Amino acid sequence: MFNPKLSAKEKTTSSQPTANPNTTEPASKHDNTQMSAPAIPALEETYKRVHNILISQATPPPTQRQPYEELEKRYGVRIDFVPFVQIEGLTEKEYRKNRIYPNQYTAIVFTSRTAVDHFFRLCNELRIKMSDETRYFCASEAIANYLQKFINFRKRRVFNGERSIMELRSYLLRHKNERFFLPCSDQGNPEVMQLFAELKIPIQEAVMYRTVNADLSGLKDIKYDIIAFFSALEIKSMFDQFPDFKQEDRRICVFGKAAQKAVEESGLTVNILAGTPEAPSIAVALESYLKISNKDTANGLR
Repeated sequence: MFNPKLSAKEKTTSSQPTANPNTTEPASKHDNTQMSAPAIPALEETYKRVHNILISQATPPPTQRQPYEELEKRYGVRIDFVPFVQIEGLTEKEYRKNRIYPNQYTAIVFTSRTAVDHFFRLCNELRIKMSDETRYFCASEAIANYLQKFINFRKRRVFNGERSIMELRSYLLRHKNERFFLPCSDQGNPEVMQLFAELKIPIQEAVMYRTVNADLSGLKDIKYDIIAFFSALEIKSMFDQFPDFKQEDRRICVFGKAAQKAVEESGLTVNILAGTPEAPSIAVALESYLKISNKDTANGLR
């Protein structure tokens, strides 16, 4: 993956990333100086100039892509989005084996739009109709608003945090006698399960979709200066498909401790860390790095 012998100039004639159908522009045309040095420890970071960046997720909607577009303009970099993993819903037949039916519960906990989609998809396939009295607890306002596509929205029946389900502690305690149901992926949701355990409120976890590796074959001859990972599963997907991957002079950006741990356990070096108070997002973390690595370009635009 990301052939170190292939320059950025040569790669423009190679296969383009195919895992993300929304990426329509060609690969970066910047020339790259090749290096074969081992990964540089974070404390000895040289901030070598960055020409192109790979984000290991699908192209976000326009409103969420704006911070990345600003980075491209300000620092003269190219940013590609290619999902390393994808979501696959359980079939009705697969789900029936669980013998866990949503309409037997009075409160549903949603931590993502994906969970909302697959919950109501399976309810429809199972011919289950949720009661109008069902309560919904959503991790964010965006999820609560999205929920309106599927239910008649009633304020007293829908509760949401700003960014996390953790913000709903008081509401959960107020409704602790409800029967709680958590739709999730095959990876589970340890954060939510731990919260309910701390509150001593029973909750039923139910796998409704799974995370599988996306096809990354289109990336095998392309080299990026920075690769940004959001989860340990994305790193696993890369090594599953490219077991001989070497970091060399590439810089690795990760979001959160789980991804950081996965990278380090794989023998790679984390150069850029996001999900901290100083860098709450991947875009902010990248900008902090680019301000130094691409300072000449940034200064030229001011």
